[in-house]
Amino acid sequence: MIAMDVKEIESGYGEVQILWGVSLQLQEGHLTTLVGSNGSGKTTLLRTVMGLIPAWKGTVNFDGQDVTRLSPHTRAQMGLVMIPEGRQLFTDLTVMENLEMGATPGRARAGFQRNVEWIFDLFPRLEERVRQVAGTLSGGEQQMLAIARGLMSNPQILMLDEPSLGLSPLLVLNLFEVIRRLKEQGHTMLLVEQNVQMALAVSDYAYVLSNGRIEIEGEAKRVREMESVRKAYLGL
Repeated sequence: MIAMDVKEIESGYGEVQILWGVSLQLQEGHLTTLVGSNGSGKTTLLRTVMGLIPAWKGTVNFDGQDVTRLSPHTRAQMGLVMIPEGRQLFTDLTVMENLEMGATPGRARAGFQRNVEWIFDLFPRLEERVRQVAGTLSGGEQQMLAIARGLMSNPQILMLDEPSLGLSPLLVLNLFEVIRRLKEQGHTMLLVEQNVQMALAVSDYAYVLSNGRIEIEGEAKRVREMESVRKAYLGL
């Protein structure tokens, strides 16, 4: 079943067009990766899908509805959640208070305690730091908290923008293990990630974005074996 259908999206900043007729689909329960070089338009696409910048043309259909003109707040209430690059935590609040902020949508309140227990199973370190102020956490712990806060909203679709950026190799491995577990649990995700090799290894489907246009799409395993992708993104 199609969880989200993005059709012919064009958008940009000011008078500068970044996206040129981008279309993609997310299958329910699948992990989809968006690959591309810096400046190709990946974050712009996520921000457009989330409603943080307006779509000039095209449509975003989510949960059977055209949400193209709806506010980011409304989309979040419906279950479309984005974990932005740079974490953007409430740094003066504790770990638990950040998790509580993530659970503000009505759809998430009833299962709050169950979700907290699930989050601590995914991220045991956060349970150890539950009363610690978020701004004093390490970079890796802050990234865990950013993802956990998004999960607390009980999302139908989780979009992650460069989650491994700035993390040590060991923390990157831990992060991808969490992403793999989320996929096994049936979560629908769209991943933008600089570590292309690992992203393609855990994903079901992949799109390659170049200069604001989708150049390649297909099963992640097949995309990973394409010579053009191996040379451009995998250094092989």
